[in-house]
Amino acid sequence: MNTITIIGLGAADLEQLPLGIYRELTQNQPHLYARTLDHPVIQALQKEGITFESFDSVYESHDQFGDVYPEIVSRLLTFSGGQDLTYVVPGHPMLAERTVQLLIQARDRGEVSLDIKGGQSFLDATFTALEIDPIEGFQFVDATDLKREELQFLNHLILCQVYDSLVASEVKLTLLEDLPADYPVTIVTAAGSEHEKITTVPLEELDRRVEVNNLTSVYIPPVKKEALNHQFFRLREVIKILRSPEGCPWDRKQTHESLRKYMIEEAYEFIDAVNRMDDDHMVEELGDVLLQVMLHSQIGEDEGYFTIDDVIVSITEKMIRRHPHVFGEITVDSSDEVVTNWEAIKAEEKGEQSASILDSVPESFPALLQAEELQKKAAKVGFDWETVAPVIEKVEEEWQEFKEARDSGDREEMEKEFGDWLFAIANLARHYKISSENALQRTNRKFRTRLSSMEKDALAEGRQLRDYDLDSLEELWVKAKAKHKGAE
Repeated sequence: MNTITIIGLGAADLEQLPLGIYRELTQNQPHLYARTLDHPVIQALQKEGITFESFDSVYESHDQFGDVYPEIVSRLLTFSGGQDLTYVVPGHPMLAERTVQLLIQARDRGEVSLDIKGGQSFLDATFTALEIDPIEGFQFVDATDLKREELQFLNHLILCQVYDSLVASEVKLTLLEDLPADYPVTIVTAAGSEHEKITTVPLEELDRRVEVNNLTSVYIPPVKKEALNHQFFRLREVIKILRSPEGCPWDRKQTHESLRKYMIEEAYEFIDAVNRMDDDHMVEELGDVLLQVMLHSQIGEDEGYFTIDDVIVSITEKMIRRHPHVFGEITVDSSDEVVTNWEAIKAEEKGEQSASILDSVPESFPALLQAEELQKKAAKVGFDWETVAPVIEKVEEEWQEFKEARDSGDREEMEKEFGDWLFAIANLARHYKISSENALQRTNRKFRTRLSSMEKDALAEGRQLRDYDLDSLEELWVKAKAKHKGAE
């Protein structure tokens, strides 16, 4: 099996090249291949009469780097089929060099033998140029494969392969998602060489005022955590402080039980914001809902039972399990199939069947919503009318029974019969595929709008609603109804 010798050319110019590597490149090397000729060491060696075959043409024939590197490796494996060869790469072969990683995979498959030799990493020169110590925390990222969620802004952050203005622009736009436009970033080019250039600019100027090339990296200094309040770790930290002995007395004394009402209130306040289509308040109210989740999770952590990590992994794994058509091999043709699969997977997860089909309907649901859900569960096992006619008859029957209870003067019986009538009304709405909960909420909003309009009209006359008699109030109501009819 023939061998590919891989040599790193170092970070910049020929003076950085170790003597042993220099000798190897200049003595008895008839088959020298370079990933790119655009490197100062190669240009210096060419002046000494050393010739290289390059893969620069491969870059020109592809739009995506993901296609370039496999083709380079494929060609190298073909060339090595009848001879040993030497392949040179910028920097160190084991640092940010995708072709080397692909060659290692080929070696592990038994396709080729490799001899990997060193070369100075440009990181050494970059650390020196920036005067930073990576022991303080350091992240090294390929700018051509930048993922915002993976960036650790509390550490020193260096982005390599910022080789043109397009990459610099993508870097800028990604960083602006988390950092202010005036945050200082440093562009480092040809670190450690006689052509070394270091320029610090505001982030928004990254792709405008500075010329970049294939020896360019971008350095982002550590960000103070107070500037990262939009990131999850900061919220978790704040909640932990609030619950600590040095935190807030009110937050410290809360329990799962004492916080129950707040979870319900915040959820309803978010629904109000949705109904008003008020984006700003949606953001605020969702934050309040998230606060409740974080407080309950911190209480769980303080008591040693569970943490927010357990909450997150639980819902993440559930979403993956219950969406096999997205994360697995299942195929679905409609949203109805999604719901069917969801229910089947849910039933399988639950294991033993519940004592009742109604156990999954929370008793803490609002009464009207609970009625809808109970009726849906019953319908799934066939306990339901097939047509709407008998449902209407049931509504009329329950109303008649309520009137009889009213006439008897039995208030407890009136309440029972009125509840039966409301239950029948919810069932009627369900048969017409109407959410009785949403329908009543819509009417509530309509009533709010009209009465508020009446109050404004009364105020315009220097009066309050209580100053009007019933007939006058009816006139105001009709006026308000006409005024808001199109918007309701």
